[in-house]
Amino acid sequence: MTMADGQMALFDIPPSTAEASKKRPGSAPSPRSHEGRGLSSRRRRQRKSPLRERAFEVFAETLFPTRCAICDAPGTPLCPECTRRLPYIDTLLACPRCGAPFGRIQCTECNSVLLAPFGYQEPPWDEAASAVILTDEARRVVTTYKDQGERALARPIAAIMTRLAPPSWLAARPAIAFVPATVAARRRRGFDHAELLARELSWAMEAELAPLLSPPRRLDQRKLSRTARIQNMRESFSVLPGATAPRTVIVVDDVCTTGSTLFAATEALRKGGAETIYALTFARA
Repeated sequence: MTMADGQMALFDIPPSTAEASKKRPGSAPSPRSHEGRGLSSRRRRQRKSPLRERAFEVFAETLFPTRCAICDAPGTPLCPECTRRLPYIDTLLACPRCGAPFGRIQCTECNSVLLAPFGYQEPPWDEAASAVILTDEARRVVTTYKDQGERALARPIAAIMTRLAPPSWLAARPAIAFVPATVAARRRRGFDHAELLARELSWAMEAELAPLLSPPRRLDQRKLSRTARIQNMRESFSVLPGATAPRTVIVVDDVCTTGSTLFAATEALRKGGAETIYALTFARA
């Protein structure tokens, strides 16, 4: 089998409807059928809210059917054809240390010269990997998911990341941590994109979800230059009070651009007790 054939086969298996309906780790428990006489009317309304949310989703899907984030074809948030055409990073060519797409023999992105502005001689994590190169198509997937609120994209994105994660990482039975969004970003979007992605990954990888990091206080990284990104992220993360990081952790984010966000998150996890840290993103700039 050629590498191209392997990649084609790798993404030909969409999750079934039955799998999609399975209960996910960390999800809220289903309301009990017997509410009890002591419940207030307010709590009864809260118990019914998931049903109202589901009804709204069905209504919205009827009026505005789900469409592919790339080609706009109706039916799925990321159609099989566009999934196959994404610019996947060849792990045989990528740098195993930083995940750069063409750094297997001699990496030009994690050398001491480029890392000097960050204060490093080498990346602070143990290994890093990304699934795709951040082309216009991959960027459209990210922005549709993160900024346009298409939460259904979390599952196919996580499936792609899971299938391309090195087997040695999964053999170490890691916990899944994530780079939390700022309070302002979460309020604006209505959800934390990295947290939802980590939940899907923990289910797909059969790993523990570990919300370890507190939301950072920083500016939006997308508006900053490389130097400004570095300064913006320094010591911006900390482990939540009372939390202890597991021995092995995969820290998850949607995109790796300069690496400054993942650098800061990795440093915080090290201080929190993690010994082995892998960094995993969907796209690599």
